[in-house]
Amino acid sequence: EHFLTGANRAFTVSPHEYCPRGKRLFLKKVFHNMSCFSYELLHTDPSGARSGALNLAHGRVQTPVFMPVGTHATVKAMTPEELEEIGAEIILGNTYHLYLRPGTEVIATLGGLHRFMHWERPILTDSGGFQVFSLGQLRKIDESGVVFSSHIDGARCSLTPEHVVDIQRVLGSDIIMPLDECAPYPADRGYVAESMARTHRWARRTKDAKMGHDGPAQAPALFGIVQGGMYADLRRASALDLVDMGFDGYAIGGLSVGEDREVMLNMVREAVSCLPTDAPRYLMGVGSPEDMVLSVEAGIDMFDCVLPTRNARNGTLFTRRGKLVIKNSRFERDAAPLDEECLCYTCRNYSRAYLRHLFMSKEILSSRLNTIHNLYYYIDLMRRMRQAVSEDKFVAFKKDFFTNLS
Repeated sequence: EHFLTGANRAFTVSPHEYCPRGKRLFLKKVFHNMSCFSYELLHTDPSGARSGALNLAHGRVQTPVFMPVGTHATVKAMTPEELEEIGAEIILGNTYHLYLRPGTEVIATLGGLHRFMHWERPILTDSGGFQVFSLGQLRKIDESGVVFSSHIDGARCSLTPEHVVDIQRVLGSDIIMPLDECAPYPADRGYVAESMARTHRWARRTKDAKMGHDGPAQAPALFGIVQGGMYADLRRASALDLVDMGFDGYAIGGLSVGEDREVMLNMVREAVSCLPTDAPRYLMGVGSPEDMVLSVEAGIDMFDCVLPTRNARNGTLFTRRGKLVIKNSRFERDAAPLDEECLCYTCRNYSRAYLRHLFMSKEILSSRLNTIHNLYYYIDLMRRMRQAVSEDKFVAFKKDFFTNLS
């Protein structure tokens, strides 16, 4: 066996355990008394926008960052190599879906989620709370956790805060999320306050369960999730309570669920005002390019959303000049790329006319090429925001961004 060292980690490689991937190797990681997580705040723009870096077990991630959604251990229509080529540094998986299918035992037997899906870089796994609470009458909430009927076969299943930790550790996630309750919108204050308090009790149990597992070896980072609906004082109280518990990072959940953009941004600002500057901030399930630019200005570091991949499959493409609906007849003979300023594989090689033809013909290649473009756009938007922050030019960047869209 050959012993190699890397930044904040160590590896052992057996000749029986690796397989080629280009000129690289799959490595069996063995960690020795080292921290698996740290956050570096690199620069803060006068606007409040910031750039930083997450140091995780499977690599370094620059922030602000967009995490493509790989709910079922795949980012729809994309191979891991293609994700790397467009600059993806971290992706998101979902505990609820992977727990139901193929099941954690299958993934564990096959070497964990990274090896199972052929992705070597960091993975954040959502707890599945949002999916469970979206089941409506098919689930029941109590202090112990949630009991629900599987959307696949109707089988009765349950998730507790402790179980969610167990599942995510088996998956081998770099960042794990606690079970939380996403209150519906609109909801009265009493319900939201009760839901938030239960989420906090679950967060405490999640942290205790994780600490019970942690030993001298590396462990995943654990983020707390700020709730509180659309009530500013509850958002502040939630953030302060979680900070008092102490987490590696802090997510803001329960937003972009039907409220107006300004309401969402107000809730983001209220939460951020109570969060520490030396920890990452993750806005869950958001969003549109406009929402992300405004949220970065509010101090957010991490995002995920199905919008770029879902819209790609539906024929809606993001460009620096706004959204483009490829099925429109005006693109039938258009030889231009989707976006003249875009350097993605799709824009470098294919015309709007061809992409419209693929979409109208319901060809599988349509989803692939559209997804490559949309995800590249999102990831490049983050790169451009990081650059603007580093140069103290975020306000000018935001002005140009919205001017180009109009």
